[in-house]
Amino acid sequence: MKRNILIYLNLMMAGVACQQNNERADAYGNFETTEVTVSAEVAGKIQSLQVTEGQTLQQGQYVGLIDTTQLYLRKQQLQAQARTIQSRSPGVTSQVAVLLEQKRNAEKELKRFQALAQEGAATQKQVDDLQAQVTVLERQIQSAQTQQDPLVSEQQMIQTQIAQIEEQLQDAKIQAPITGRVLLKIAEPGEMATTGTPLFRMASLDTLHLKVYISGSQLAHVKLGQEAEILIDSSADAYKKLSGTVAWISDQAEFTPKVIQTKDERVDLVYAVKVRVPNDGSLKIGMPGEINFLNREESLANHP
Repeated sequence: MKRNILIYLNLMMAGVACQQNNERADAYGNFETTEVTVSAEVAGKIQSLQVTEGQTLQQGQYVGLIDTTQLYLRKQQLQAQARTIQSRSPGVTSQVAVLLEQKRNAEKELKRFQALAQEGAATQKQVDDLQAQVTVLERQIQSAQTQQDPLVSEQQMIQTQIAQIEEQLQDAKIQAPITGRVLLKIAEPGEMATTGTPLFRMASLDTLHLKVYISGSQLAHVKLGQEAEILIDSSADAYKKLSGTVAWISDQAEFTPKVIQTKDERVDLVYAVKVRVPNDGSLKIGMPGEINFLNREESLANHP
């Protein structure tokens, strides 16, 4: 009989301890992170995609390539057109240069005869003829430059197209946009991809967010930047403590999600809160966690 009483008391104490632990948690939730879907930036056959689920990638790391044959051939064609235009341009340029030199000589001769005419050593007709010659040369120069301008514009247009092709050739190289871990591989080498086709999904696991829901009465005591104590299961009857910081508080209330617990489960409207938690390697996406929001005195006590 005495033994049964001791067992009953031990069970009662364990239940009270568990209840106290639940009471001290301000909110409950699950860890999440921002996932990034890496998509094809150009259309073509996937030549290679060297990623595996669980693999850690560095930002900017090249992991695959989309077929660039058509882009390369288009670039070769544009470069050939540019060389053709360039071969036509020197003839027009030389013609303009000759006309400009003739104009300079005619202008010098005109000034000389204008001075002679003032002294009575040249006639006005000679001056008028030279002026007419300068005018004719100016018109010829304008005509030659009119032939040159389309060549320059066409050359610039082709260079712009070549620059676009080079950008697409760079986009055909598949690279990791962030440092993180591959969560899901969607495409495989040999498959056809269009612009925007998802290739794989990854996320940064250096920092995770614990998303919890709090009641309106708790909202007044939670602020951005506030420190928090995070509890996760380390064993069947023990918790591991981590530190976090309130990073986001929803400005709109919502009805309590069925899978979410709050300190007072009877509340109908709750506010979502995300707490940023540095990951020491023990946190996983979807893992449950508990949180205690620290006030200023507790924060100073934890960080003297």
